[in-house]
Amino acid sequence: MISGIHHVALKCRGSAEFEKTIAFYHDLLGLPILRRWGVGADAGVMFDCGGGRLEIFANADEMRGEGAIRHIALATDDPDAYIEAVSAAGYTVIEAPHDIVIPSTPPFPARIAFCCGPVGEKIEFFCEKES
Repeated sequence: MISGIHHVALKCRGSAEFEKTIAFYHDLLGLPILRRWGVGADAGVMFDCGGGRLEIFANADEMRGEGAIRHIALATDDPDAYIEAVSAAGYTVIEAPHDIVIPSTPPFPARIAFCCGPVGEKIEFFCEKES
């Protein structure tokens, strides 16, 4: 039986991109590091994201192809503050914070914002709202 998503993994091209990605998720977004391992191309780190984990590897091929995953959604009570922080750090804001209602049954209100992360990943800051 599947009980949830354990982790999502990203690959970085080399140690400089690996360390930049760690700084983004740990220093800028404040995700706690659960564990680190290896050196060089064998290096990895795993962050605690509350209900799951984010794993970062330093061993990407030179050319990364676009995959099927559209984005990583991080739950937060304050998408505006995170977008302000990533923008101030020089990262691209894809969508400024705004309120939406997902047209589902029942309707699902939320506040969302998107940015581009250090290895090209699309990150959504997602705040569920009361219906």
